[in-house]
Amino acid sequence: MKRALGLATIAFGLTFAVWGLIGALAPQFREMYHLSPVQTSVLIAVPVLLGSIGRLLMGILADRYGGRVVFGVLLLFCLIPAIGVCFSYSYQSLLAWAFLLGFAGASFSIGVAFTSKWFPAHQQGTALGIYGMGNIGQSIAVFGAPALVAMASDWRLPFVLFGALAGVWGVIFLLFARDAPVRLQPKPLREYFSVLRGEPLAWVLAILYFQTFGGFVALGIYLPILLKDIFALTPMDAGARVAGFVLLATLMRPLGGWLADRYGGAQVLLIVFSLLAVLALGLTSDSMVLFTIGALGSAAMLGAGNGAVFRLVPEYFPRETGTVTGLVGAMGGLGGFFPPLALGIIRAQTESYTLGFIFLSCFALLCWLINWRTFFKLRGKQSRTAIERF
Repeated sequence: MKRALGLATIAFGLTFAVWGLIGALAPQFREMYHLSPVQTSVLIAVPVLLGSIGRLLMGILADRYGGRVVFGVLLLFCLIPAIGVCFSYSYQSLLAWAFLLGFAGASFSIGVAFTSKWFPAHQQGTALGIYGMGNIGQSIAVFGAPALVAMASDWRLPFVLFGALAGVWGVIFLLFARDAPVRLQPKPLREYFSVLRGEPLAWVLAILYFQTFGGFVALGIYLPILLKDIFALTPMDAGARVAGFVLLATLMRPLGGWLADRYGGAQVLLIVFSLLAVLALGLTSDSMVLFTIGALGSAAMLGAGNGAVFRLVPEYFPRETGTVTGLVGAMGGLGGFFPPLALGIIRAQTESYTLGFIFLSCFALLCWLINWRTFFKLRGKQSRTAIERF
């Protein structure tokens, strides 16, 4: 069990590092190809969107064929677009390779399906929380890629290095990883898609993850801009604070999973969304102290919420874990794409970010209500059948 978890966590971290390279080096690409702000945004968005949507496909494949083969092949595939980017000599070719690089971000659902089958129900929250710490791979790319470029004076080095590491780990994964010995009989392919049409609970979990993971990604991406605009911090100072935000959220994810194992995922989410609704309002403050409390408190709640949501997925969908993880993960990724756009529009229209954080607080309250209505209004009848009938 420990070997499977370790192999999957490192694999997730490496694929997320590869996935984050385009965004990490976007400033260099903007200067190299003289890109407009819109072109730069499209370049960054293409791998993010594809990685989010691709999680659904990867989850279905993992349920159908097993996580070992699917994860191993994806790791090997990462090497192709990573090297391809190095031979891009136009914006159009770079965009094409960035599109293919987006598949690296679809790895999350594979690992959840692979890992959860190795652990009993009462340990799955903790195990998936540890696996989710692979999120830190994206942070390594964001901070490591520019340093590698500065050291080697060549923007290609990060792509070669991280692509090669992913390829090597793909070989290791195929050789040493094993699917859980007790596997449920795979369902016909059409039945996996029927989960998305006829399972209200799958969409409930997707909405909750849209808030928790989407909020984590959105704030992680946009905090440097916020800190510069509101408090006039230097890029280095802002970067250090963002690193603290990301690290806290990442470390809170396994804790949220452990608490969900002990007290129940829905119970943990009630507390998470209650506190998040209050803490998000701290982000509207012009006081550095209150803003910091709001940001770090939100990071803790979002991280714990991520772990709690994914404690519920294998509990209610043991046979379709990868498929539902794909849906939930896709919604979480999209949740990280739209809020930064909304904040930019709100800033342009109102010259303030306040309204955006009020929306974040209100959405947390909505998620609290959805969570309570789905899991607690049933008064203990927390079976999947009862929820569907409800």
